[in-house]
Amino acid sequence: MDEREWARSRQALAEGFEECRDIIGALGDETRQQIIMALLEAEECGLRVGEITARTHLSRPAVSHHLKILRDAGIIALRRAGTMNFYHIAADDAQWAQLKQLVDRVYELVQQANREGYLQDG
Repeated sequence: MDEREWARSRQALAEGFEECRDIIGALGDETRQQIIMALLEAEECGLRVGEITARTHLSRPAVSHHLKILRDAGIIALRRAGTMNFYHIAADDAQWAQLKQLVDRVYELVQQANREGYLQDG
């Protein structure tokens, strides 16, 4: 791969990171990871804010703040049942597919760089 091809590959990778910025940012926070784990481990189909608060030992305002970020990133969704709101992992896989595509591109570029000797230690 010549220098122009490497530059194009790196540019495409940078664009992929930009496209995934919201989901990467949302997943990068340890508190939001705790919330995601609570939702994944719940036997119920969704948890209310109070239940998430109890499972994560976070304040109600903190949970609400992080839920908004996770919702905005498309990671979780809200289901309303009367006056109750239940949060669950979003079934829409578009964000996950986009993130997987980015990781696949990074992996392919690193493999190519290793084969061509670009990423040697030392």
